[in-house]
Amino acid sequence: MDLFTFIATVVVVTASGALAPGPLFFTNITQGAKSGAKGGLVFSLAHTVVEFSLIVVLALGLLTVAHQPVIMSVIGVVGGVALIVFGVLQVRDSLSSKHVAVQHGSGALSRNPFLLGLIFTGLNPYFIIWWLTAGLPLIRQALAFAALAGVVLMYVAHVWMDYAWLIGTAYLAKKGTNLIGSRGYRMVILMFGFALIFFGLYFIESSF
Repeated sequence: MDLFTFIATVVVVTASGALAPGPLFFTNITQGAKSGAKGGLVFSLAHTVVEFSLIVVLALGLLTVAHQPVIMSVIGVVGGVALIVFGVLQVRDSLSSKHVAVQHGSGALSRNPFLLGLIFTGLNPYFIIWWLTAGLPLIRQALAFAALAGVVLMYVAHVWMDYAWLIGTAYLAKKGTNLIGSRGYRMVILMFGFALIFFGLYFIESSF
């Protein structure tokens, strides 16, 4: 896999996770309505602390079993199946006409966006499960591409989307612009849902 293909794969596969609505996203909207892009930046930094730490731990764990082809193949199959499942769920949700309401935070936590970012990232089951299943084949490919330097490259290729999305949506929330439930947003999520299914099948096929 060449550099361009590797980066493109990382961007397409992880974009769905970055753009998907969840506790962090909705809390970011709430805080963004108060503090704008600055709030989104703080949330992004907190998200990075948790996410990069998790990826490094997973990468070090994969290094210990990299010489076991059976284990690496199992990781590819499990990750591929997980991607397909996430993709199907995303396609289903994108076709739903339901609108998700934004819940406003209150109390001491709402005054500490960095702590909120840590909590809503680290305690988000979807986020943890995604990296433990669908994300593992990406980490495996990153290690095969350039060892730990490949993992850093993979994360850089992914994390800019988190910053752009969280800062951008926080800024728009401050301006009073609501993107939640818009048809264009659902079309983007639908597109990435199908992309997840495609890469899930690819990861399964490449494991054999």
